[in-house]
Amino acid sequence: MVEIKIRIIEFTVPSGYQGVKLKSFLQGYCAISTRLLAKLKRTPMGIAVNGRHAIVTECLGEGDHISLCLPQDHKIPQTADIPILVVYEDLDLIVVDKPAGMPMYPSPGHDRDSLSNAVAHYFSGRGEQHSFRPVYRLDRDTTGLVLLAKHSYAASVLAGNVKKTYLAICEGVLTGSGEIEKPIGIKEGHKLQRAVRSDGEYALTRWRSLFSGHGHSLLALKLKTGRTHQIRVHLSSAGHPLAGDDFYGGNLSKVSRQALDCTEIRFHHPVNRRTMRFVHSLPDDMEKLLKFMRNSAYTDSAE
Repeated sequence: MVEIKIRIIEFTVPSGYQGVKLKSFLQGYCAISTRLLAKLKRTPMGIAVNGRHAIVTECLGEGDHISLCLPQDHKIPQTADIPILVVYEDLDLIVVDKPAGMPMYPSPGHDRDSLSNAVAHYFSGRGEQHSFRPVYRLDRDTTGLVLLAKHSYAASVLAGNVKKTYLAICEGVLTGSGEIEKPIGIKEGHKLQRAVRSDGEYALTRWRSLFSGHGHSLLALKLKTGRTHQIRVHLSSAGHPLAGDDFYGGNLSKVSRQALDCTEIRFHHPVNRRTMRFVHSLPDDMEKLLKFMRNSAYTDSAE
């Protein structure tokens, strides 16, 4: 029997908030979104103060105890018995290591082989059901760390507040560091492919070269924006497509998929506010390419 997990988040009103309306406290101190607040108001005992049902217009006192009963408001995908590596888990979030070839979400033709299907199966195997959702997405053939929120509050707080560092291997020699600031939009005549175009959305990628060898460079990259295929499009537009990324002009001779990995994530925990940091090792195919590069490697002095 599967148990639907209900998460109750608790806060104590600190000094300085006496006389503040509950709504202001929830949206300010607790970072509750307008959308989630509306859902909590519709949920029986969704918002309680000192153990009683509360209305958001009432004023608070220092030391008041606030509890939020988070609704199961997200459709849970079908389960699929696909093994996943769980890096970390607590009551509010889970971090997993996504392999190459795995889409993030079910879609036509991939309704039972996505990361979401695998995570649903992981919880189901423990007799649990969580209203989880990924905080960000990685492309199907991009590997690395994926953060998933177990409920709507965690998703709301974490959205846009996760700092990610990617490692990538591109073609050609890049040294030093720099940034690529070019707008990205859908390529004309294509549904999936993106391109740099003047009428596209603003996009900024910062990169730093770690070393180069045998006509390839290992880069550390951080995104100021999160456009679809951003790293892949930006590097391709600069004449340095990712190794293995034939969709954007990369060569398949050394690796069979884009050499891109989400290697490090940092964020503040949505409930206890602690700083969280996770790092993982590169997958075997990228490590193999790095060994090839190291046979004739130039280490950047900026490292």
